Amino acid sequence: MATAQSGDPRDTLRAGLPDRFLSPEDLVTLFGLESVETVYTWRKKRTGPPGFRVGKHVRYDPAAVRAWAEQRMADDEAA
Repeated sequence: MATAQSGDPRDTLRAGLPDRFLSPEDLVTLFGLESVETVYTWRKKRTGPPGFRVGKHVRYDPAAVRAWAEQRMADDEAA
């Protein structure tokens, strides 16, 4: 069995976030939203975390979601 090297991107993955791209349903769970419609509204208005299409599905990079959430928290603290 191979051991993880320091250059392995999985070693630097975001602590506490999955090692996979997130679905809109994952965002509903993470943020305690009422429905996926909120996530789709964010996407339409370009106010939520950046997502990308994989075929007909929308996916989110966990690092981008974390950065978006941290920026939102910083903006709220500054207001």
